[in-house]
Amino acid sequence: MPINLVQTPDLGSAVALFRSLGDPTRLAIVTRLAAGEARVVDLTRLLGLPQSTVSSHLACLRDCRLVTYRAQGRQSFYSLSRPELVELLRSAEGLLAATGAAVALCPVWGDEGRGEDGRGKDGRDTDGRAQEAAS
Repeated sequence: MPINLVQTPDLGSAVALFRSLGDPTRLAIVTRLAAGEARVVDLTRLLGLPQSTVSSHLACLRDCRLVTYRAQGRQSFYSLSRPELVELLRSAEGLLAATGAAVALCPVWGDEGRGEDGRGKDGRDTDGRAQEAAS
C-alpha cells in the first residue's frame, strides 16, 4: 500500500512515530521485541540499563501504542503491538544496506556529525529539539 506523505498536510503523526523510534534505547527495545515478548528484567540485562530507565522507555512506547504487555503474576511481558512495526524495521535495514554509510556520514544526524554530548552539529538532540541554553 503506497503512502504519499508529500501530499499529507499534517506529518505530525509520522514525525512522532519516527521520533519514538529515534532514541537508541527505544529502538533497541523494539528490535528485541521483534524477536518475541520479553520481561523488563530481560530487557534490563540485555541493555545494561537500570530498570527505571527501561520502564520509562517502555512507557513511551506504550503511550505511542507501539508495544503492549500482559501481566502474569508480578511480571509484565512486553511485545510489539503491531506486526507492521517488524516490517518497518526490515524496511529500515534494507534502506541502510542500500545507502551504505551515507546515513552515518550525515553532517547533522550521522555519527560523524555528533559531538561528545550526542547532539548534532546544529545543537539538536536525537529528538530534533534544539539544545537548551545552559543556565
